[in-house]
Amino acid sequence: MLKYTISIFFLFASVLALAQSKTIDLNKKDSVAYQEPYGIRVGVDISRLAKNFYSSDYSGFEITGDYRITHNLYLAAELGNENNTRQEDYFNFTTSGSYLKIGADINMYENWYGMNNTIFIGGRYGYSSFNHTINNYQIYDADRYWSPDDFVEGATNLKEFSGLNASWLEFVLGTKVELFKNLYLGASVRLGFLVSNKRDAEFANIWIPGFNKTTEGSKFGTGYNYSLSYLIPLYKKAKKKKKEVEKKKAVN
Repeated sequence: MLKYTISIFFLFASVLALAQSKTIDLNKKDSVAYQEPYGIRVGVDISRLAKNFYSSDYSGFEITGDYRITHNLYLAAELGNENNTRQEDYFNFTTSGSYLKIGADINMYENWYGMNNTIFIGGRYGYSSFNHTINNYQIYDADRYWSPDDFVEGATNLKEFSGLNASWLEFVLGTKVELFKNLYLGASVRLGFLVSNKRDAEFANIWIPGFNKTTEGSKFGTGYNYSLSYLIPLYKKAKKKKKEVEKKKAVN
């Protein structure tokens, strides 16, 4: 999945470069400044919305948002809710909960005149509150005397583990491409590191909303998102052209 996500990321980067190469306005070369839009960009994770339709074991959503502070710096956040059913070797369980991620992104890409695309790196602090419900389980029996074809089914009075939570730090690498005026298509890959992980003594947190699957003996996890977002412009600020900035530095 990570390999597929990285391939999609590079595809987005190629689309960004292609879109930029087709929208150079040679008539604006003499302009001193371009008025860049600043505002709130709000969207949804379309990969999670799509998963609601093709997976009967999953339901969820994620709202994405960022706010531009400076030319290259954005405050960013994601808010979501997930309900996921998983089948392990001897049991089936459902995890349900909500999460919030807050942090910042830095645009590493220098746009040509009039463009507002980004290739960014960023960081998040994530927090999730959730519960697990055991749907069914089987009792491991090495002799297989009572059930030669399969393991014996466990009790029917299944337990719910509630009041669980986890927090993590997340490194983000992504891109956002302006498809039409103020409408952006984005993609990102994420590497998380668990900071805290409150679990029940009887059941491990195998899957955490917002963080995804956990691995025994490791605090790292991976994730991704594909977003469709809309920029609500609040105001504009002049961006000086590169030549003007270099000239000013040379004088100083």
